[in-house]
Amino acid sequence: MKTINILAFVAILFTLIACDDTTDSIGTSVTDNLSTITIKADTFNVTSRSVLSNSVVNRNNIGYLGYIRDPETGSFVKGNFLTLFHTLENYSLPEFSKIVSKEEGRVVADSCEIRLYYRNFYGDSLATMKLTAKELSHPVEEGQIYYSDFDPEKEGFIRQDGIQKQQTYSLVDLKIGESDRNQSTYINRISIPLSDKYIDKQGKSYKNYGSYMMEKYFENPKYFKNSYEFSHNVVPGFFFKHTGGIGSMAYITSSALNVYFRYIEGDSTYNAVMTFAGTEEVLQTTQITNDNDNLQNLVSDNSCTYLKTPAGIYTEMTLPIDEIVYGHENDTINSAKLVIPRIKNENTSNYTLPYPKTLLILPIDSISSFFEKETLPDNKLYFLANYTTSKSESATTAINAYTFNNIGTLVSFLAKNKKQGLRTDNNWLTKNPNWNKVAIIPVEVTTVLNQETNKEEITKVTNNMSLTSTRLVGGLNSKYGNLQITVVYSNFQSK
Repeated sequence: MKTINILAFVAILFTLIACDDTTDSIGTSVTDNLSTITIKADTFNVTSRSVLSNSVVNRNNIGYLGYIRDPETGSFVKGNFLTLFHTLENYSLPEFSKIVSKEEGRVVADSCEIRLYYRNFYGDSLATMKLTAKELSHPVEEGQIYYSDFDPEKEGFIRQDGIQKQQTYSLVDLKIGESDRNQSTYINRISIPLSDKYIDKQGKSYKNYGSYMMEKYFENPKYFKNSYEFSHNVVPGFFFKHTGGIGSMAYITSSALNVYFRYIEGDSTYNAVMTFAGTEEVLQTTQITNDNDNLQNLVSDNSCTYLKTPAGIYTEMTLPIDEIVYGHENDTINSAKLVIPRIKNENTSNYTLPYPKTLLILPIDSISSFFEKETLPDNKLYFLANYTTSKSESATTAINAYTFNNIGTLVSFLAKNKKQGLRTDNNWLTKNPNWNKVAIIPVEVTTVLNQETNKEEITKVTNNMSLTSTRLVGGLNSKYGNLQITVVYSNFQSK
């Protein structure tokens, strides 16, 4: 324990309070009795363990498609992707009489395809992969909460007699010339042709899926007036399931359902395309399947703890609240700093998974509600920490770490919650076994620039659904040192 009675150190305390608006109130007004301020600091060990995530709330706008093996841990991750398609308000086609593409008096599409666009990916871009595009029987409804283990096949969303188009691909599309791929306007994509004969739910046959869509428009243009009508009357959506190959995972940022046709305007014939986008305006969701047997082996490794995404492993910490409070019942917690060192990856593979950049700490019983309710960090109970590095080469110093600079209000809340609970219920501890436990979870943060303040503001925090992996100092039998929290207290005493 370090105790300092000071006048000079008061300036430091005020600086601490001024620079961090999350610090607890000192509890009394500052007076001329500055010599009565006592500052104390202490450090406590924190215990931690790895916990299987199983499934997480999935609000990410990126779809993950593929199958990979983590070279460091040997665990497998599979991603399947589902999307609905968006239509512009009151979408319209040229008049029926102007459509050139017709057969036996019926409008037909020259061709049809789905494109899955991606800018980033993990793994070998030349790995041979296979997917199956499966037509939905009815749309997955908006406004509901979907977890990463949501399976549209088990939930009955797949039309059994509908499109089930198999497609082999590699992330570098060698069918497109290198000069074209190198153009600044080119976006990597996986193309899935839908130009085979199509039969709708009523048994009516069409030359291809695009012909079906065009006939549906001329049957009732209102089906295209908005995305709800479009998904409930024309295109419910598609599920893209990985069905073969290993070595790559595409990060799908958008998709497009394209229908190609020709029409006449005046004396000229034009080539045209109907495009319906799978973007954040409509529902998109990824189904993640992890190698749980392998993950369980990692969880059982007590020499450290793990963070693995998507929907893999998070770290649980037990904060020593009773130790922190003992002997300081009349003190105020001014700050509590938690530094979580990251253990360097020992694998030298070119395909080593990246480490997560941002972590969230929150009470462990708040995990579901935080993500389901789309809560934002408040620097009271929910805090973010970004990965940082130091210049130190000492093995005993955090060369790379995640630092929560001040979770004092979280520590105070947990202590107060226990105290109030025991006042009314002697069995409170038995009923609340997680009262002093917090979760460390990798997240992705969305920000926007506030034009008035010229500062970035957080608008969204979601579970990190990309491929990341790292080890942290900790575990029940840590071989990398102790995980610690440093607490600074203050006390005001009247003369």
